[in-house]
Amino acid sequence: MIGKLTGTLIDKQPPQIVVDCGGVGYEVEVPMSTFYGLPAVGQPVALLTHLVVREDAQLLYGFATAAERLAFRELIKVAGVGPRTALALLSGLSVAELAQAVAAQEAGRLIKIPGIGKKTAERLLLELKGKLAPDLSAAPAAAALDDTQADIQQALLALGYSEREAAAALKSLPAGIGVSEGIKLALRALAK
Repeated sequence: MIGKLTGTLIDKQPPQIVVDCGGVGYEVEVPMSTFYGLPAVGQPVALLTHLVVREDAQLLYGFATAAERLAFRELIKVAGVGPRTALALLSGLSVAELAQAVAAQEAGRLIKIPGIGKKTAERLLLELKGKLAPDLSAAPAAAALDDTQADIQQALLALGYSEREAAAALKSLPAGIGVSEGIKLALRALAK
């Protein structure tokens, strides 16, 4: 019903924002990947949206890209996965990472997301196979992170850094570094 909002960003408190569209303020919940890319309050913003109508509420979810919205729509089709869980998944993993996890059947990557247990992760892997951006799931293995780098990246994401910030911090780390030392060095690099 409401497919896109274009207006002025008037408030942002994660994970919810308010967009003023012609004098009407729409409350929109967004994944953290979209939240980190938002402009400053008072600036123009455009979001693709998905409206969820329930007996007790009408909830609007916003996304920076069509791929995020498509992934969200596929996620909420899975039994036991509601909009909040789908937002948590998209906040913890990019669409490309989610597609790679599904293609490689890596339940461990999904279980790291708060609210995702083993059974839900297995159901997601089963039901999403072949549905999430098949071109992204065939990404080259060279782009994949080793276990240490993946752990450091997950720690940075859990601390609230964006994927872009985490990736930049990972590039500055020396090869063969341990997880705890890597996190310390990455935090120092991000603090500059």
